[in-house]
Amino acid sequence: MSDTPTYHVPALLPESLAGLNIQPAGIYVDVTFGGGGHSKAILNRLNASGRLFGFDQDEDAEKNIVSDPRFTFVRGNFRYLMPFMDWHDVQVIDGVLADLGVSSHHFDDETRGFSFRFDGELDMRMNKRAGKTAAEILHSYTEENLANVLYLYGELHNSRAIARAIVQARNNKKIQKISDLIAVLKPFCSREKEKKYLAQAFQALRIEVNGEMEALKEMLEQATQLLKPAGGRLVVITYHSLEDRLVKNFFRAGNFEGEVQKDFYGNIQSPFRIINNKVIVPNEEEIERNPRSRSAKLRIAEKI
Repeated sequence: MSDTPTYHVPALLPESLAGLNIQPAGIYVDVTFGGGGHSKAILNRLNASGRLFGFDQDEDAEKNIVSDPRFTFVRGNFRYLMPFMDWHDVQVIDGVLADLGVSSHHFDDETRGFSFRFDGELDMRMNKRAGKTAAEILHSYTEENLANVLYLYGELHNSRAIARAIVQARNNKKIQKISDLIAVLKPFCSREKEKKYLAQAFQALRIEVNGEMEALKEMLEQATQLLKPAGGRLVVITYHSLEDRLVKNFFRAGNFEGEVQKDFYGNIQSPFRIINNKVIVPNEEEIERNPRSRSAKLRIAEKI
C-alpha cells in the first residue's frame, strides 16, 4: 500500500471508521475517494478477503490510487454507484462511506475556481472533463434561474437582486474570472460579513455546476438497495445545512422530504436504524488540527 501523503485531511476519521463497523472480510465503498485518507484506513482493517471500491470523478484523485489487490478505483460520479457495482459483479455491500463537500486540495488549487481567495477562471467542476463551468452558467442561465440557484443552494435572500446584477454585468463583459464575479457581489454584502456572503454565493454555484444535490439523492437511494440487510452501514459526513437536512430526512424517514410514514402499530417505516441520534461533530482538538473540519457533521445509519 502506498504511503504517499494524502492531499486532504479526512474529517472525523476514527468516528467514521467506527460508524462503518468494519467486518474484516466485508465489501466496502468509499464514494468520495479524494486523497485516499479514508480508503487507506479502511484497507488497514480488512483481511485478505476484504474488498474496497473507491469512487472519484476528479482526475486529480487518480494520482492517489492505492496500490493494493483488495482495492479497485472507479473513475466516475457516485451517482452511478449501482451500475458500477453491477459492472464489477457486486450485488451486496457491507458499508458505504461518503465524505461530501470540496477537499482542501480543491480550495487551495487556484486553477479550479472553487475559492474566492484567488483570481483564476470560474470553473468549479469536480470533473474537468465534462459539464458546464461556473462561467458558462453565469453567462447562459436566465435571471430567474440564477436567482433560484443563489436562493436554494446559497440561501441568499437577496438572490433576485444579485441575479439582476449578474445579467446586467454580463451584457457589458463576460463574467469569466473570480474577480469578475466578486466585483458583482461586493455591493450586496457588508464588509464584516463579506467572507461568509461570498462563501454562500460560491457554494451555490459549485452545487449547481456539479449537480451535487441530485447526485447525493441518487447515491443514497442506490446505496440503500446495495447495502446488506440487517447490518449494512451508511456513513455520511456533510458540510452544509442543505446536505445535512437531506441526509437526516432520508435516514429518519426513507425519503428526502422527511415525511414519516408509520405502520399499523405506529412504527416509523424507514429502511434504516439510526445509530447516532445526535449528530457527531469534531472536537476542539480536531478543529485546531484541521480547521476545515469545523462544519463537518457525521450521521450513521444501519440497514434494517
